[in-house]
Amino acid sequence: MAYKISDDCISCGACADECPVSAISEGDGKYVIDGDACIECGACADVCPVGAPAAE
Repeated sequence: MAYKISDDCISCGACADECPVSAISEGDGKYVIDGDACIECGACADVCPVGAPAAE
């Protein structure tokens, strides 16, 4: 299951910089993860200061 970013996102961009497959982009008010591109590595969750990314 791909990761998904919750509404807790503060749009800091740390997750996007860490994603090895560039599956994360800036969305409308928060960052979003392309579920088809996500390789479920968890790198985004490891660097997020508010714990917004989580496995679906």
